[in-house]
Amino acid sequence: MSISYKAMTKTNAFLKPLTPEAEKSLGTKLYQIPIFPFRVGRESRQHQAGNYPNSRRHTNSIPNNDLYLIEATQPLNVSREHFQIEWRDDQFFISDRGSACGTLVEGVAIGGHRTGGQHLLLGGDVIIVGTSESRHIYKFIATPA
Repeated sequence: MSISYKAMTKTNAFLKPLTPEAEKSLGTKLYQIPIFPFRVGRESRQHQAGNYPNSRRHTNSIPNNDLYLIEATQPLNVSREHFQIEWRDDQFFISDRGSACGTLVEGVAIGGHRTGGQHLLLGGDVIIVGTSESRHIYKFIATPA
């Protein structure tokens, strides 16, 4: 079980949306990542009407993701549990969480076909969530704390 924590980093980390769809999911033009690991996935309940039963989740359980991306078009590129950004050994890493379509970082494919994988994440790297056709495109920004 992964427990979220506020890592003591020497840098601040941000996601900058590069498409309207990405900005809609973040709700801002620059999103500061508040905790590590920072887990990202698709909001899967957006088209369902009605209340969601509280009985499906234990009172003290943590959500599967820290950020839920909204994807309204087919085919889907974003998995429910897609990727996470981690801080370890004074560096940032991005890990695909076994997504179907994988994650592209600066054109390098990570994961896909539910295999997972990880990659060093540097300031300025562009992250495409899913295939190259995905509209969820972000720039990773790291600045001194």
